[in-house]
Amino acid sequence: MDSRTPPAPLDTDAAEAMWREYAAARPRAVAACRDRTVERFGDSAELADELLGLVLDGTKRATAELVAEFAHRDDPLPRVGSHWVVCDGAGAPRAVLRSTELRIGTFGSVDAAFAHDEGEDDRTLASWRVEHRRYWERTCAARGAVWSEDDEIVLERFSVVWPPEVADRA
Repeated sequence: MDSRTPPAPLDTDAAEAMWREYAAARPRAVAACRDRTVERFGDSAELADELLGLVLDGTKRATAELVAEFAHRDDPLPRVGSHWVVCDGAGAPRAVLRSTELRIGTFGSVDAAFAHDEGEDDRTLASWRVEHRRYWERTCAARGAVWSEDDEIVLERFSVVWPPEVADRA
């Protein structure tokens, strides 16, 4: 039996309000790159909340997503300086993230430093590989695809830039 709860729809009105607050407070950062998206981590409400918790407590500062997932959603790939309003499993916006480093690689190209920065499980490369394999096999199957270690992955590091009470200190 699957115990994952589908995530709620994103509250785009609340996300836009959070974005406007951020943009008013940090106009230079927004002017440098106006690209933004509204997203959540994971494929379930529980996973979205778990991973967001790691972001908010300062543990998680990287994420990985298959290039094919961006294409499937018809979303452009992120770029350095782009922002995303990250929502919880209930769809509520909780923080604004800014991409600080991006590269495209494969499963085998991920190193221990990146796995550590993702902040998940015990932060080792071994656990990163086990959990990401499981996740991508599941999400690819859900869209009728088969995951391969040769699939391209967007490896992204980010900073938390809003709201001030959870933002990274410069």
